[in-house]
Amino acid sequence: MKTNAVKALWAQGKPAINGWLSIGNSFSAEIMAAQGYDSLTVDLQHGVVDYASAVQMFQAMGASGVMPMARIAQLSPADVTKPLDAGAMGIICPMINSRADAEALVSYSRYAPNGTRSFGPTRAVFSAGPGYDGNAEEELICMAMIETAEAMNNLDAICATPGLDGVYVGPSDLTLALTGRRYRVGFDRQEPEMLEAIQTILAAAHKYGIKVGLHTGSADYASRAIDWGYDFVTAGTDVRLLSEAAGQTVRTVRNARGE
Repeated sequence: MKTNAVKALWAQGKPAINGWLSIGNSFSAEIMAAQGYDSLTVDLQHGVVDYASAVQMFQAMGASGVMPMARIAQLSPADVTKPLDAGAMGIICPMINSRADAEALVSYSRYAPNGTRSFGPTRAVFSAGPGYDGNAEEELICMAMIETAEAMNNLDAICATPGLDGVYVGPSDLTLALTGRRYRVGFDRQEPEMLEAIQTILAAAHKYGIKVGLHTGSADYASRAIDWGYDFVTAGTDVRLLSEAAGQTVRTVRNARGE
């Protein structure tokens, strides 16, 4: 089985730069994969992506050697298993609120006797190569999203879950959960209480020897997160990159014409 390049970076003490795919299209996935990201995450929760599209996107990433990952829709055996069977080398699961949730996530991602994942890696046996059944647990990444007040209250218990590779901060939902509607929803938080929460999650993860990721909205904030000690940063989504570049192009042309 091929090795997970993200885990290899972590073993060297280096962070991984992740991209985010919300457009269900293999060509746009192929373009993103060619840009030098360490991993790309297909968003099956909020992205405009169905399972068949996700498989094609994983296939399109193959030529670039980028690690394919998936943010699943919810915590369930099917939601965890199907992207892994399709070739995802890592799973990010939203709304993990307790140690029990984290234990279930780990169990769904592992084969017996260490878990309850059903065996049937239909595409993964080809995309990951020989030996998948014996090496998957060592190479696959399992990350739990921290994005609720309940998760913050159970942070130590979640981070201490055996078999969990890391936690991933969802700043939009976490801001709603911790501050209500006092601030706009979005990434790249600057508020003191949110910066404190982001640092608290970082410290808890490293305390228990696991990795920690952050969803960011800009290259500058992603770099800042790496300086703080984050191990995995999402720096750019296909939707945001497309809309920002297209919008800037139009504005530049109109400004040049005095419009």
